[in-house]
Amino acid sequence: MSAAGKFFVRWRVRLGYPLAIVVVFLSRPTPRSILLGALVGAAGLGMRAYAAGYLHKQEVLTVTGPYAYTRNPLYLGSAILALGAGIATRSWISALLLIAYFALFYSIVMQREGNELHVRYGASFEEYARIVPLFIPRLTAAKLPAASAGAFSLAQYKKNHEWQAAAGFLFLILVLLLRWHFSAQ
Repeated sequence: MSAAGKFFVRWRVRLGYPLAIVVVFLSRPTPRSILLGALVGAAGLGMRAYAAGYLHKQEVLTVTGPYAYTRNPLYLGSAILALGAGIATRSWISALLLIAYFALFYSIVMQREGNELHVRYGASFEEYARIVPLFIPRLTAAKLPAASAGAFSLAQYKKNHEWQAAAGFLFLILVLLLRWHFSAQ
């Protein structure tokens, strides 16, 4: 992996914290923007939860469930979550910062992960990548000949620590509520 790739993988979450502070500082939330953003964010969290219940990191090439529609349903959920956060802030600058952060970091992360999966799974991954799009989902589930029938697992969801994304988004919503409350005084 290139030095830039390692940087983006290692620092994507750590740089998200100062970004969140800037985003909140620039925000102008209202109860309506927070509610709309929370609803959109909940859809993103649902997508992430659904994907995490199928994902067996470093064990198998996951190609069932949401992975039959897009190779990166977790990141699609993150994009929807970022959109929800941008709506909740009611700030074009905050929304653009979130979009730029996501586009920069996650495009590199998806490429790196695709390369790793190619090395690890070879022809199986090539076939999967040929049929299933990188990010924007297909309208119908891909039918892969070598796909085992995987099912959603709450235990797998927990193993993947997906609750952390929900906790982080809930914290952001609470901070935005406090920002609105104190700025309305």
